[in-house]
Amino acid sequence: MSDAHQTDHAAQAAPYQVLARRRRPQTFDALIGQEAMVRTLRNAFAAERIAHAFVLTGVRGVGKTTTARILAKGLNCIGPDGAGGPTIDPCGVCDPCRAIAESRFVDVLEIDAASHTGVDFVRDLNEMARTTPSARFRVFILDEVHMLSTSAFNALLKTLEEPPPRVKFVFATTDIHKVPATILSRCQRFDLRRVEPERMIAFLAGIASGEGATVAEDALALLARAAEGSVRDALSLLDQAIAHAAGAVSAEQIRAMLGLADRGRVLDLFERVMAGDPAGALAEFGAQYAEGADPAAVLRDLAEITHWLSVVKIAPDAAMDPTLPPGTRARGRALAERLGMRSLARAWQMLLKALDEVARAPSPAMAAEMALIRLTHVAELPTPEDLVRRLTEGGAPPPSGGRPAPSGGGGGATALATAAPAAAPSPGPLAAFETFDAVVALIRDKRDMKLLYAVETFLRLVRYAPGRIEFAPAENAPADLAGDLTRRLGDWTGARWVVTVSAEQGAPTIAERRRATERDLRARAAEAPLVAAALRLFPGAEIKAVRPLSAEPAAAAPEGLAPAPEDDDDEAFGDDWTPVDPFDEE
Repeated sequence: MSDAHQTDHAAQAAPYQVLARRRRPQTFDALIGQEAMVRTLRNAFAAERIAHAFVLTGVRGVGKTTTARILAKGLNCIGPDGAGGPTIDPCGVCDPCRAIAESRFVDVLEIDAASHTGVDFVRDLNEMARTTPSARFRVFILDEVHMLSTSAFNALLKTLEEPPPRVKFVFATTDIHKVPATILSRCQRFDLRRVEPERMIAFLAGIASGEGATVAEDALALLARAAEGSVRDALSLLDQAIAHAAGAVSAEQIRAMLGLADRGRVLDLFERVMAGDPAGALAEFGAQYAEGADPAAVLRDLAEITHWLSVVKIAPDAAMDPTLPPGTRARGRALAERLGMRSLARAWQMLLKALDEVARAPSPAMAAEMALIRLTHVAELPTPEDLVRRLTEGGAPPPSGGRPAPSGGGGGATALATAAPAAAPSPGPLAAFETFDAVVALIRDKRDMKLLYAVETFLRLVRYAPGRIEFAPAENAPADLAGDLTRRLGDWTGARWVVTVSAEQGAPTIAERRRATERDLRARAAEAPLVAAALRLFPGAEIKAVRPLSAEPAAAAPEGLAPAPEDDDDEAFGDDWTPVDPFDEE
């Protein structure tokens, strides 16, 4: 057989290697995004202060095992002439370098700790560590070391504390918190970082060029965002994209491959949701679903948009995301200025719940549509700022479906500032404190939570007049309650208060009255036919809270107490009593 035929046959017989393996870095110079670690190692090798054990931690695919292999090569490299010593720049051509790169070097043992978790394995490893290596160093690489059992870690401690002179350990883990502190204290630790989007895009562009593939810049940005800082994930996705597109790779092909919707269309959907347009939102979602978008992926994109806009609202520079096109960045800045933080936070919480529902629902598309309907409905609800504005402005309607005016949140702040004087009671002269409830309201307004708790829990009122309080302390009352109350009221009102302790029994405390009211409400609720039927139907069920439907304003109740219904209000718990629906449009 001719040499040409032999070469062709060998090429056909060689199995295809994926990009993540074929493009794995063989030197520290080829490792991207980990400059701090490389600099520390370079200094350690130069000063001949090489640790006997290393622990590498980081998310998947950032280069932990690759770093361990390069480190093993550097420790055992003998150079092209066979006379070299440990180096941070292994030559890659000597026998140890080639054997380690091909995973056939007898003194470099790469072990999956997830498959060898027991103490017997570690005892065997300790015995191997005590035998003399044939190379300069024997290197044990333990991947996912956090999977070792507690007994196995304990068995490893003695060897790590007094290691043989020609043995090195390199531990890799994605969960550093599960590695005992006794192990970490005996290792030199390196935290490998996620690769930044800019670096990842440039790296993927170089790889694609070397593979003879044409990949659009926006397609590279999509791959970098999907990889989330993992180089291995990025290479695997690029490999899949090149095969999927059979040459030139576009952003549309990447979205189809990953089940993603166009970023601009996700913003279209988000704007319809936040505008309270359920029909428009469902139509846009239906179009994306018909084009192959995964319902869960659409909701994840909406959650990502919500998070991004929230960050942009706080730090506008975050809008300059290199993985997003310029038009999307501009739209994001405009949306962040227009939407209030309360609306964004509420959307975030609802989207997290919706993602869980989609994962469990028999029809993900239906679950996603129901989530969008809820989101559009809640988007129309007025915020607390709008409610205050309506009250202070004589019932003026809230702007644009209950959302803050497009002023970056300034409108809500103005409304709160206007309402504040009416909401906060002024201390004023003692005439402002005709009842003890007014004193409690003052303490609450001053936000002295410690004093408020003591007054509500331990103060049994005996007599009260403006400027004079006489009380009997309840069991376990603070010894300085009278003095503390005297000082605080004097400071807040500018008047002299006399607070004395009485030997009389006194009235029940506010906390006792509140508990009694709650017990009465639960007892009366349990007598309602619908509630009684529910309690019979679900043995072990109990009433946690009751909200009476009463025409009387809550302010009519004593300060700090829920309003108890009068005896003639039994119809509130009669046959017409129903639970309150938070989405009731009434």
